[in-house]
Amino acid sequence: MDIKLVDLVTLHNRLKPEIDAELEKVFATSAFINGPTVGELEAALADYLDVKYAIGCASGTDALVVALRGLGIQAGDEVLTTPFTFAATIEAILLVGATPIYADIDPKTLNLDTLKLESAITPKTKAILPVHLYGQGCNMTAIMAFAAKHHLFVLEDNAQAFGASYGEKKLGTFGHASATSFFPAKNLGAFGDAGGIFTNDEALYQKMKMIAQHGSKLRYHHEVLGLNSRLDTLQAAVLKVKLNYLNDFNAARQKAAAWYDAFLADANLQTPQRDKAGSHIYHQYTILVENPGQRDALQQFLKEQGVPSAVHYPVPTHLQPAFADEKYPKGSLPVAESVAERVLSLPMHTELTEAEVAFVCEKIIAFVGKR
Repeated sequence: MDIKLVDLVTLHNRLKPEIDAELEKVFATSAFINGPTVGELEAALADYLDVKYAIGCASGTDALVVALRGLGIQAGDEVLTTPFTFAATIEAILLVGATPIYADIDPKTLNLDTLKLESAITPKTKAILPVHLYGQGCNMTAIMAFAAKHHLFVLEDNAQAFGASYGEKKLGTFGHASATSFFPAKNLGAFGDAGGIFTNDEALYQKMKMIAQHGSKLRYHHEVLGLNSRLDTLQAAVLKVKLNYLNDFNAARQKAAAWYDAFLADANLQTPQRDKAGSHIYHQYTILVENPGQRDALQQFLKEQGVPSAVHYPVPTHLQPAFADEKYPKGSLPVAESVAERVLSLPMHTELTEAEVAFVCEKIIAFVGKR
């Protein structure tokens, strides 16, 4: 059985006629930078999230950097966030000159543990950057209340949960701004790097838009130090087609996750835990095994059985050499450190079949056993 961790080829072949037609429109005009399709996509994205403003940019990392700069986060400021995330979250904080400070994560949802926020904040904290990990949102009710109490900006890292909800609202609409990635393997993925920023604040929108275009509102007139982070028109064309199917993509992932849940119900491991207050769109379906040695052995066993898997993420950010801070030695964030040694992401994409999921789960149970 040819099981893929992510199957972009089959998905692309299904959508190829529509995507080709949109790409041909761009080729016909040669409007490769800031073409009309970019504005059309931004309007469609804003409408999908039900926010006033959207800005397409070159990557999810850039989206975070531009948003932090738009919020005025700079050297001397601290940003409260999670240690269990992709490097881009922390890179963005450091690239604007600020310092990341950490709260540990919830052992079930693997998102920020909101009960640990108060003990992490300092007088220098200016913002909180919650990461909606694996397709599920943080507790945004608690986070927004915490931010209001301490007068903090909120920037949501929504790179893995675009289309998911918390309560009655879509993720990415709670904070002062949100940033997302349209990396090809995301639920809504481009044909290369791409990202987006969202807000309901007009002044913030204008500032972020200017920063992303060389600090300029009028060509060759530069008001602030900016960067080149424009969304290519070709990427916008791809995303414009795929956005029409995003709810279907997410539903397909949820269906695959339900199969996993059923087949692994008695397995000796922890399946993804859902916060009942929100939805989960399963950018990843990530299990937790009992111990680190077992995780690595299971991954090797699955590889031998023809089942691909991945570890998201093997080293918490506070233990990465690039981000090391003496305030956070090994053992300082025990839940994140333990989880990082035990997580394993299974095949998850829109094209998975029940038979493929059953095969994967059969192999897993053969290794870990049942409770």
